[in-house]
Amino acid sequence: MTTSARTTATAEVHLRRIADVLDEARHDTSDAVPPKSLLLGLQRLVPCDCACFSELDVPTRIHVNEQETPYDNWGNMGGDDCSLDGYWRWRHQHLQCTWVAGPHSTPEATQLTDYMSLRELMNLPIYTECLRPFKCIAAVALPTAPNRTRVFQFLREEGRPFSDHEMTTLRLMAPHLYAIYQDAARRRRPSVRLTHRELDVLRCVALGLTTPEIAEQLVVSRSTVRKHLENAFGRLGVSSRTAAVARVFPEAEAL
Repeated sequence: MTTSARTTATAEVHLRRIADVLDEARHDTSDAVPPKSLLLGLQRLVPCDCACFSELDVPTRIHVNEQETPYDNWGNMGGDDCSLDGYWRWRHQHLQCTWVAGPHSTPEATQLTDYMSLRELMNLPIYTECLRPFKCIAAVALPTAPNRTRVFQFLREEGRPFSDHEMTTLRLMAPHLYAIYQDAARRRRPSVRLTHRELDVLRCVALGLTTPEIAEQLVVSRSTVRKHLENAFGRLGVSSRTAAVARVFPEAEAL
């Protein structure tokens, strides 16, 4: 077999592996968003020490959704319990994290070494207090509402960056990951019916508007806005704006 033929055969095998992972996730009937099988499949395709998915509401610092593959060394992370305080204190140093928090109209993939060298990273408090021992991080950021992050991350302890082949794999899969996320989110939409006005208020909340801004936008009083929120919380069985938005509008297109 010629070199060209071997390369073609290898590429075809890899594409079949990608298709198998996506197909398994599409047929995963678990309640998790995204499906639980997806992270494990992605970790097989892009080898790493831990793969995770998270959705974060930045203003409230609430993790709306978290998943991760098994990892035995969380106790060795920098700081106490991976120091979430350290994360928020030094988050501005994590340039990839800043990119993830920006607007994304389409899914996008990147890795930490696109923004800084390993030496630069290891000299920063964000590494010693939060990221350690992970030296290389690849990410696929998905579209979401303003002031929210929605991202797959692939964390590697060794200093070897993700290869062009691995990053190409993530870029090829990115739109499919988003579609699978959307399908799973739709399945989990609450069956409870909200009034049109309650939905209007929650749409404004999802766009980052405050109570006075919502009142002005909808031409109602602030007390009316608060009452609509209270009613919506009761119907949805939640206690915060972030949780309500996550239940009703799990995907950007729904806003």
